[in-house]
Amino acid sequence: MTHDGWRQAMIAERRAVEGTLRAELAACRGVPPRLRRAMAHSLFGGGKRLRPIILLWTYDALAGGRRAPGATPRDTAIRVAAALEMLHTYSLIHDDLPAMDDDVLRRGRPTCHVAFDEGTAILAGDGLQSLAFAVLAEAGSRAAELVRRAASAAGPAGMVGGQQRDLDAEGQAVTVNDVRRIHAGKTAAMISLAFAAGGVCRGAPQPVIDRLASAGRWLGLAFQGADDLLDLSAAQQDLGKTPGKDAARGKATWVRVEGPARARVRTHRYGRRGLRDLQPLLATGPAADRLLDLARYLWRRDR
Repeated sequence: MTHDGWRQAMIAERRAVEGTLRAELAACRGVPPRLRRAMAHSLFGGGKRLRPIILLWTYDALAGGRRAPGATPRDTAIRVAAALEMLHTYSLIHDDLPAMDDDVLRRGRPTCHVAFDEGTAILAGDGLQSLAFAVLAEAGSRAAELVRRAASAAGPAGMVGGQQRDLDAEGQAVTVNDVRRIHAGKTAAMISLAFAAGGVCRGAPQPVIDRLASAGRWLGLAFQGADDLLDLSAAQQDLGKTPGKDAARGKATWVRVEGPARARVRTHRYGRRGLRDLQPLLATGPAADRLLDLARYLWRRDR
């Protein structure tokens, strides 16, 4: 796929996901107005929507765009993808809190606790997390596996555990393996979930779903490696958040442990490993090419 074609496909997919997000939030009744506004502030504050798009393009690429036996309908897959974005956004709201990374910018606008207040931000994150699982629970015959996988990826042995390790490691002496363990939970677990959930929605065999998850973990590690490198060099308007925060807080990154040059080599090695593991799982054709282009973007991006 050409660069422009790939970008246009991402824009179209992002619009579909955002339409679903708006519908799901609007359908949630009885929410206090201030809480609803805070949830919407973070949920619709921009963002690449990478995790939902990974899920949807994995869904398409596994069968070359054809409906496979046992697959959930694509409109159901879009709802699952939206749930993953809710989980991701909840984690960003909490990650930005003063007790965590204490950031004032996210996606180029004030973070939720700055735009509202700290208590409301906590509740907005909680609300998005709960809503995400409510949506996943309505995913038909695949709901139980999707809920189980999402709870594992986002939970205390996944993203939440990675965030705890990240806090514990601030300013401490760490090794490259320590950093990998942090990144595996904090970031790679949810990217791995996006690839695996695409396989679950497609009705792929369990071994294929597990291999998708494994490829996603390598690509998630590469994604975080690229993020750490961008924190050194990217401008605030490109990052959408405050640059230089990792170094200022003594964050555990490969950049801090082994320097930018070696960290870049490691990032590219993990990214190539993820691509190598992903490609054999996909049906040949434009849908597979599109997903592989997106996988490369995860660790080759400039913002």
